[in-house]
Amino acid sequence: MFDLSDRVAIVTGGAQGVGGGISRTLAKAGAKVLIADIDIDMARYTAEAISRNSGIADALKVDVTSYEDLKKMIQTASDLWGKLDILINNAYAAADGQQGGALEVTEERWESDIRALVTSVYAGSKYAIPLMQETGAGSIVNISSVHGFLVAKKALTYETGKAAVIAMTKQMAVDYGSSGIRVNAICPGHIVTERIMETVWKNNPSGLKFFEDQYPVGRTGVPEDIGNAATFLCSDEASFITGHALPVDGGLTIQLQENFGVQQVHYYMDNTDTEMPYKR
Repeated sequence: MFDLSDRVAIVTGGAQGVGGGISRTLAKAGAKVLIADIDIDMARYTAEAISRNSGIADALKVDVTSYEDLKKMIQTASDLWGKLDILINNAYAAADGQQGGALEVTEERWESDIRALVTSVYAGSKYAIPLMQETGAGSIVNISSVHGFLVAKKALTYETGKAAVIAMTKQMAVDYGSSGIRVNAICPGHIVTERIMETVWKNNPSGLKFFEDQYPVGRTGVPEDIGNAATFLCSDEASFITGHALPVDGGLTIQLQENFGVQQVHYYMDNTDTEMPYKR
């Protein structure tokens, strides 16, 4: 277990899903965690669960598209525990996914998605870095995606945003390494969160197995897989790692796609009752 005792952390979107896994794992390693989430009831629930398991956590309602909310978030962590050591820029949600290419995405949708995906990471980091500079150390972990490496059709804003997060990670690592601040990104594969299990896979186990067939390790991910990676990157054991995008994807992005496509066709031929959860 990595030791984050006496570290102060913020996790945006930390109430559930990937963010919940990160919040729980950081707290288990000893960090004091501020769960910053737009769903304050769920944030409080997760903070209370951490406290019941002998961890230290608090909750704050935060909309990451609001500069004022992000400033308040950083100040709250400082007020609660006197410093800030770790920032996990995780929060992002789109009500109807990220549908549309350049011709379909409206100007308004472009602005709102990029603000949530990219501007939130810039602003959260901008307000956090001065506190980290005061102590001469800090770790920022930005949650990107395998979509930051390999893109899907009709998902312009998501693919653009997640790739931009990787570029921003590298640039900030160059700027602030001399201040003792490391900046890395995590690129998750398909993570089966509570919400995805309920809305996509609960009544479609064959579809889930179809997804699992894409992964060399034979399974999709769970939130704690990302939490474990984030905890490592924030630990002293990762003190010589900065500016990198770590795929936590069960090997998804290492496959030769032509061969994999054939493999998937054979899977479907052998499992013709499989239901596809996403429209093409």
